[in-house]
Amino acid sequence: MCGIVGVVSQTPVNQLIYDALLLLQHRGQDAAGIVTQQGRKFFMHKAKGMVRDVFRTRNMRALPGNCGLGQVRYPTAGNAYSEEEAQPFYVNAPFGLVLVHNGNLTNAHALKQELFQTDHRHINTESDSEVLLNVLAHELEKVTRGITLKPADVFAAVRGVHQRIKGSYAVVALIAGHGLVAFRDPHGIRPLCVGRNDQGVMVASESVTLDGNGFELDRDLLPGEALFVDLEGNMQFQQCADQISHHPCIFEYVYLARPDSVLDGISVYQARLNLGVTLAKRVVSTVPPNEIDVVIPIPESSRPSAMELAKLLGLPYREGFVKNRYVGRTFIMPGQGVRKKSVRQKLNVIGSEFKGRNVLLVDDSIVRGTTSREIVQMARDAGARKVYLASAAPPVRYPNVYGIDMPTPDELVAHGRTVEEVRESIGCDALIYQDVDGMKQAIGSLNPKLSGFDASCFDGVYVTGDITLEDIARLNAGRDMSEEGEEDTSRLALPNAQTA
Repeated sequence: MCGIVGVVSQTPVNQLIYDALLLLQHRGQDAAGIVTQQGRKFFMHKAKGMVRDVFRTRNMRALPGNCGLGQVRYPTAGNAYSEEEAQPFYVNAPFGLVLVHNGNLTNAHALKQELFQTDHRHINTESDSEVLLNVLAHELEKVTRGITLKPADVFAAVRGVHQRIKGSYAVVALIAGHGLVAFRDPHGIRPLCVGRNDQGVMVASESVTLDGNGFELDRDLLPGEALFVDLEGNMQFQQCADQISHHPCIFEYVYLARPDSVLDGISVYQARLNLGVTLAKRVVSTVPPNEIDVVIPIPESSRPSAMELAKLLGLPYREGFVKNRYVGRTFIMPGQGVRKKSVRQKLNVIGSEFKGRNVLLVDDSIVRGTTSREIVQMARDAGARKVYLASAAPPVRYPNVYGIDMPTPDELVAHGRTVEEVRESIGCDALIYQDVDGMKQAIGSLNPKLSGFDASCFDGVYVTGDITLEDIARLNAGRDMSEEGEEDTSRLALPNAQTA
């Protein structure tokens, strides 16, 4: 998961892209980068750190031009600690290309060999985004042979990219002297939308980026579709994939996206309210409401679900945790030890809301269990009589290979465990999970035109249809393992219906 943005405007875009990245900061806190174009020259600055730390006044002054790209990085492939892998990436031929990418290529290793042996292109990092850039560059070179570039050539190159790469990808690239191209994988797993105002066009991961910068949402790019925007701001769309389905990542609605965004026609906020409705039914079947004194959300993504659940059950809703907003999201922090230490730095309890009460804590999801375990203990330390825990998402039992940082099975608290075993591990008095079908129905009812969702981390069904246990083991190879030791993939088992 990363946040990407691209802009073509009649005015300088450096401040506009910076402001857009601030609105996407929740999608990545490891690194940030901006590239702008003036004439045929690119100007770039990127580094590790959050947006406010990476860009100073002197950096912004060195980014002239009326079109550009930006990215906030949350590494799921490559070296998480390498500044070289901050995006955008650049290649000088053909024409000059820069690219930002959100997603994860599941065949990056094979493509890297292919690029070296057949296409004679050199890959200098472990990032799959550099692989993607070079595939795009090669396909563009094939269709143009160095002559003048036309929009039809861009679309033909994207068609070639779709035929070669697998996995999830939302991409924005600049072609020096020509314009901006954006495209999305044939399954629409990662989000990408476009908007415009009287000054130009913006493409971004979430609609909130458009809203916050004065652009009106035009629409989401369709799966497999490409958009070309010339330097005058004229837009052309074309479908570039032979076979498409629309399966956006359901974890975007559960946790990743901002609640004020609309992704693929679905309000993230309304999706989370709906999850609260279905979760309330699950709670009633496990813990009688008269045994619950108060409903308390675990900030922040769970608030809409917790509010709706409390309303339906007729229970008081209270804020029991105060969040320190200057600590990063623990879900996307590297290393189990860092996550565990940061929980109590991130949250502090309001003791009066817990003392002597039976509390129902509501979280958006439970991934590794580290945060949940610490929070349950914090509630007990504050004097709670009983601590019940409800998750607005089902158990996360399977690795994610499409760009979310939970591919290692042993890091998942629910992998290979029953709900009762997870409850014992976390230490709560009762544990209530959303069910998979209920989650899909709650969110899918908001846009019946979707084919479905990628919910692979919950149900083990990989919508690209090409993921095996061997692929998962290979994708995990080389990743930085948690302090508890390396994973054991021998215990991983996918359901019989492994693929969509």
